[in-house]
Amino acid sequence: MIKILTIIGARPQFIKAAAISRAIRNHFSSQIKEVIVHTGQHYDSNMSEVFFNELQIPQEKYNLRIGSGNHANQTASMMVEIDKVISGENPDALLVYGDTNSTLAACLVAIKIHLPVIHVEAGVRSYNKKFPEEVNRLICDHMSSMLFVPSDAGMDSLKKEGFNTELKPHEKLSPDAPMVYRCGDIMYDNTLYFKDKLGDESSFFEKFQLPAKDYILCTMHRPSNVDQHETLESILSAFRTVVENKEVSIILPLHPRTKEIIEKNDKLQGIMDHDKIFVIPAVSFLEMILLEKHASLVITDSGGVQKEAYFMKKPCLIMLEETPWTELVETGNAILVGSDFNKIVNGARYFLENTAILKYPELYGDGKSAEFICKKLITHLN
Repeated sequence: MIKILTIIGARPQFIKAAAISRAIRNHFSSQIKEVIVHTGQHYDSNMSEVFFNELQIPQEKYNLRIGSGNHANQTASMMVEIDKVISGENPDALLVYGDTNSTLAACLVAIKIHLPVIHVEAGVRSYNKKFPEEVNRLICDHMSSMLFVPSDAGMDSLKKEGFNTELKPHEKLSPDAPMVYRCGDIMYDNTLYFKDKLGDESSFFEKFQLPAKDYILCTMHRPSNVDQHETLESILSAFRTVVENKEVSIILPLHPRTKEIIEKNDKLQGIMDHDKIFVIPAVSFLEMILLEKHASLVITDSGGVQKEAYFMKKPCLIMLEETPWTELVETGNAILVGSDFNKIVNGARYFLENTAILKYPELYGDGKSAEFICKKLITHLN
């Protein structure tokens, strides 16, 4: 039996880890032992514990409780603790997801001791290194011995960087000759699995007295959007203009950090004071799937929510200047609007008036990425 040390720390990683853990439990429990390490990067119960419970992720064996902090302190603290765990567990490989500091810290520790790194969601690129996530993606891909890529665009990015995407399986895993696989998107696995397991959908809308249709779902949490009051004012003013000009409401689950910023500013609170803008606490993964399912449009600065909107066949305005998920824009189902007032207002009007003509080609596999990944782990690590 092979032992995999899984490193997670943030909401998107909990969701991705759920798919792998479910595949191991249902199909590979006699061949793969998974040890989960939670770094504590997301430590609020709404951002962490609730995801473990509703996604049926096995309880973590280790919770490092690192918490927040600047990039240097957070990453360094994680490295010290992850190194201790590796020494005690002696795993066959380290499994990491995406582009957070948890992923970066784990990769840095593993490569120094020649422990194979498996990177799920490899090859994703925005080509803008001002975003820490882009730096993390680049570094982690080039330290990994196995790369699992969600889309054709990701494969193209790796080819440009010199990766051999057609390398035949070989005896010893190495970051100098990593195995690269186009596996589909593991987030899609979970959307397909959970979207029909939402239970009594009406009770959620009744709980918060929300409209159950004709609404735009909005999320925002990036420092580039919420830290500067002028930028946040532009975004919130655009939201208000949209609901005043269209027969539509906005549902806005607020990230705890964003909520705190708005509550400290009377002007921002005044903009939000509208009977068609519904502010609710941060929601769980299943609640987000429910909100996406019934939304007319999604507006977000979240990489995960961008894709979830596509999985649910909903148009999306992306409040960033770039997205690593370039295929979303290329299909015409998403528009990059940044924090620009006019782009948000005009983009919302365009999508609300043209939803019926949008097409959603299959970009992200067949919803069985987790099983594919597990089979490859068994092949290479045995």
